[in-house]
Amino acid sequence: MENFKRKSPEEILLSISKLHRGRLKIFIGAVSGSGKTYHMLREGTTLQQQGIDVVICAVSTLQRPETIEQVGELERIPSIHWTKAGMEKKDLNIEAILSRNPEVVLVDGLAHRNRQGAERPTRLEDIHFLLSHGISVMTTVNVYELEDVRELVQKFMDIQVEETVSAHTLEIADEIRLIDVTPETLLQRVSEGHVRNSKASPLFQRGTLGVLRELALRLVAEGVNDSLEKHREQMGMLGPSGAAERILVSTQYHWNGSIYVRRGQQVAKRLNGELIVVTFVSRKHPLTKEQAAFKDSLVKLAKKVGADFEELSFHSRRRLPDRLIRYALEHNVTRIVLGHSRQSRWQEFWQGSVVNDILRKSTNMDIFMVADRAEHQGERIMPAKLAAPVDNSRYHRLSSREVDEKIGRIKRGRFKVLIGAAPGVGKTYTMLREGNHLLKKGVDVVIGLLETHGRLETGQQVAGLPFIERAQIKYSDTVLEEMDTEAIIRRNPELVLVDELAHNNVPGSANRKRYEDVIKILDAGISVISTVNVQHLESLNDALAQITGVRVRETVPDSILRLADEVELIDVAPQALQARMKEGKIYAREKIDQALGNFFKIGNLIALRELALREIADDVDERLESWERKNSLRGPWNKQEVIFVCVKLSPNAEKLIRRGFRSAFRMKAEWIVLYVHAGKEMTEEERKKKDSIENLTLRLGGNFEMILSAPSAKLAEVIQEKADKHRATQLIIGQCDRPVWRRIWEGTVIQKLLRTARHMDILIVANYDPYIKREDLSAHDL
Repeated sequence: MENFKRKSPEEILLSISKLHRGRLKIFIGAVSGSGKTYHMLREGTTLQQQGIDVVICAVSTLQRPETIEQVGELERIPSIHWTKAGMEKKDLNIEAILSRNPEVVLVDGLAHRNRQGAERPTRLEDIHFLLSHGISVMTTVNVYELEDVRELVQKFMDIQVEETVSAHTLEIADEIRLIDVTPETLLQRVSEGHVRNSKASPLFQRGTLGVLRELALRLVAEGVNDSLEKHREQMGMLGPSGAAERILVSTQYHWNGSIYVRRGQQVAKRLNGELIVVTFVSRKHPLTKEQAAFKDSLVKLAKKVGADFEELSFHSRRRLPDRLIRYALEHNVTRIVLGHSRQSRWQEFWQGSVVNDILRKSTNMDIFMVADRAEHQGERIMPAKLAAPVDNSRYHRLSSREVDEKIGRIKRGRFKVLIGAAPGVGKTYTMLREGNHLLKKGVDVVIGLLETHGRLETGQQVAGLPFIERAQIKYSDTVLEEMDTEAIIRRNPELVLVDELAHNNVPGSANRKRYEDVIKILDAGISVISTVNVQHLESLNDALAQITGVRVRETVPDSILRLADEVELIDVAPQALQARMKEGKIYAREKIDQALGNFFKIGNLIALRELALREIADDVDERLESWERKNSLRGPWNKQEVIFVCVKLSPNAEKLIRRGFRSAFRMKAEWIVLYVHAGKEMTEEERKKKDSIENLTLRLGGNFEMILSAPSAKLAEVIQEKADKHRATQLIIGQCDRPVWRRIWEGTVIQKLLRTARHMDILIVANYDPYIKREDLSAHDL
């Protein structure tokens, strides 16, 4: 409907003005030396080769050979040189640029401040001036040069930053590209002398680099989320996209309101989600004095934990679930946090149950019930800070097995993974470029497996890198090719490049998956650089299916990223990726239209990019915790968790297991998957399904248990007894799929657990409806 609405005169004028305005592209990185200027120059050269008029001004190569090489034949407009505190500075020569009138100008240092007396005091204002004259600009900035981040850097790292720009500057850019580099690579560049004035800089400490990298990832992810929400709104889509978490705490002006908010804060922090707090008040009854006091404390708490707070009115208790679900859908909520109900089954039947109505009506969002009492009646559960464990490892005598494990880790090759949001972002290109760079430095590098998919730019990067011939494997009457792992180990290079980590090997191979071959190569003491797309991570399989409608069959366990010494994101804006597709740089011409209409739709690419940014930010955060042994940016997880996942033999079982893994990993918890088989012996089909979910659990690092049980009427009792035995603090279970009449007559396992398991948190995982639209809100009419 929105597409047919007549534009106002103001909207028409705005659209016309944009036609005459230049485009702004910003390359952002953690620190100097990330490669922002290199990539900006490389893109400028590519545009020049396509016939675009490109010039450079005030670009600093800092005498880095790779960066100088990228200048190529780009025309340089002389900048205006001056000095400050003994340092050479460069201002843009605006008059010369306007006189030359190029289509695009490349310029470093977005946060740069011009010399005293300049017509415009900052480079940002110069750039706005050029954009207004129809000249497009590409520029660079470090994350700590953004005003909001500068405050964090000064407060927590005691690092002073003089030149900054507002963080809102990123919002005016037509395109933002993150140049992601690991701390290990940056420190290597420092040791080789490629980063000027870095050795004395407090920025170039391993932990600081990690924090700045995570801040850059999260900042760009937030911007991507904003564009994704705008896109989904234009498409009339409601509810969560699947790329980011948004936690909604629903509470009352009551003494336990703060418990729910703090628990919601913990969950939001560990899942890197936004937090919203809502309360419901009746229009008929004013707040009591006690309620007013609780309101005051709740508002202060919400502000303290960085949550948005909103008070909602309702007419009657029975309409409250509709009001809450509607609000959650409109705000793209992924998880609603509630307190346990204290009603008996008969009270629920006669009076109605707010919780049961919410469970029945919730669409595309999980329900998280917060424990409100301990195992022993009368005790209140509050998140308790655990004492830091005493580290006695220095005095511990290693066993033979521990010695062997440590020796194995010392002998193992280094492992680097290049990850992207989708095919065509440049992972293979970057892998080959890095291989060539190391080859020039004297490292013995070979290509173990390469898939160029006919991409010219990628093929050109092969250069002088030697190949290991593929193995010939006979299958039926066909000869198939696969990476020759044994030949690589016999050749024994220092480094091998292996493309497409998630690939399923051809039948007859020694290992079923390529990542298993890579582990074998690493164990032989050979280092590996490999590539993978974010959609191939096992635990994201459901999120990817939700986003794209495609179920990815080739996956790798998330532990592969934990095994890697370095994980680096190759970031490309969705519009740029679609442009590459249309130019035939990703797939063959005959596949382009199909790809653009399916996987490569703009909404999919935006969501995948956000998912990749957040996933790598989480990985950085986990590494920071392991390096520093301090609290991460997401805050500490102060409660010792045991997560208990209940499954049955249905397609939903794998989704619950993946959810259990992601929750357990983020919360550093032990996790158990339980399958209760009621009644008779298992059929062959049931046994296969059981084996499949057990293998998935073990592959993701969980513990799997199966028990035989009495009839299903006792199922809730069996589950709770087993969960209590494991001292579970959180129970994960799927939404009920029984017909309504059976739910009313017999009750459900969830309803029974909600009445009897109030001493633990219960997460009820939603069934996803990919087709919900804005007009579907009529189902939740008020």
